[in-house]
Amino acid sequence: MAANSIQEQLMKGYDEKHDYDGLSGERVASRLAELSAIGRTIENGSNRPGFSLEEKQAKEKVSAWMRQAGLAVYQDGAGNIFGRLSGKSDYLPSIVSGSHVDSVPNGGHFDGPLGVLSALEVVEAWKDTGYQPEKPFEVVIFSDEEGARFNGGFNGSEGMLGLGNMEEKLLLRDALGMSFEEVLHDVGLSVAGYEKAKRNLDEIEMFVEVHIEQGKRLEKENLPCGIVTGIAGPCWLDFTFDGKAGHAGNTPMNDRHDALVAASEFILEINKLPRQISESAVATVGKLDVKPNGVNVIPGKVTLSVDIRDIYKETRDELVERVIALGSVIAKKHDVLVGSVENMRVNPVPIKEEIQLAFEKSFRAKGIRPYKLPSGAGHDAMIVGGELPIAMLFVQSKDGISHNPDEWSDLNDCVQSIHVLKHFIESLQPHG
Repeated sequence: MAANSIQEQLMKGYDEKHDYDGLSGERVASRLAELSAIGRTIENGSNRPGFSLEEKQAKEKVSAWMRQAGLAVYQDGAGNIFGRLSGKSDYLPSIVSGSHVDSVPNGGHFDGPLGVLSALEVVEAWKDTGYQPEKPFEVVIFSDEEGARFNGGFNGSEGMLGLGNMEEKLLLRDALGMSFEEVLHDVGLSVAGYEKAKRNLDEIEMFVEVHIEQGKRLEKENLPCGIVTGIAGPCWLDFTFDGKAGHAGNTPMNDRHDALVAASEFILEINKLPRQISESAVATVGKLDVKPNGVNVIPGKVTLSVDIRDIYKETRDELVERVIALGSVIAKKHDVLVGSVENMRVNPVPIKEEIQLAFEKSFRAKGIRPYKLPSGAGHDAMIVGGELPIAMLFVQSKDGISHNPDEWSDLNDCVQSIHVLKHFIESLQPHG
């Protein structure tokens, strides 16, 4: 799908009644389409890995739009782009809003860019209506959120906060064997500059991120957007069930130590646990390795991975403990051994209740029923939220599709969401 056809498709069902208070659906559609042309794949997806020339080109295009809108634009040592609008009281901490423009290989055209362009459209609307906020406002493009380059993202937001282990980053290699240092150099950055990207966080009051939902809840509710209650922190565990391989024909059913039967019951029971603990908790087994993996051999060893998430640390950790205990119970039942290894545990980031309530007021002001939902996926807001107050707005995703060329959000939903964002940011002003 060509860039102009993306714009045409976005505009096709657009209701121009949403063009008010300086917002322009056509401008949003045009800019989404222009960004979609950078790193376009044969399948009409996006391919803009973090710290790639394609990501840099997309940043440069948005930077030009920022300058046209009257923003003072600068880049930090991590490659993050900031466009600053001075406030009437410019000494006050900034409200910062934005997202990223990098993508997964053959990804969609809304994941990331919509958040950046939403924040920029707020500035465009203020410019058109002659409004200047009391507090400074910044539009941000974070580098390398998706992590497609090194199988681990958030390098931009981590750089801004001075987080992340630099020794570990320097050991990273991409699929072509390029090191983190070489990749930075390729786009005009340096390790020394990255290490100096840490921002004085006293300069920032709050970070607000608009992002596509990447799920179906808003579509089922027939709502353009929703209020994110928190960002789930994942815990990844590897379990190994050790049984005894044997001949499938000569070993009677009552004398087996079948690792796969034990693992299968474990997977089935895991599926029941989250709802017993929390409405927002989830647990997934998405990777399984069976050995010897022969059609006529009783499985002797099964290794599987469990992804456990919740937006609340206490309930997430309780679920982790329940899953580990479940493994022991089932292993004993089937007379096999079980062991587990924890590979990752990231703290969830719940969003403050008062921030959610402020968003509710903006929803009602725009005639949209407030609907709250958790984020199961990680975002730059998750990294920033460990140090600063955050707010997050989800935009409806068609069929819940994401990280795929078919990823789509209706322009009517996008623009209504930007109206909510604009009202919310204005409500944060001393006289908002």
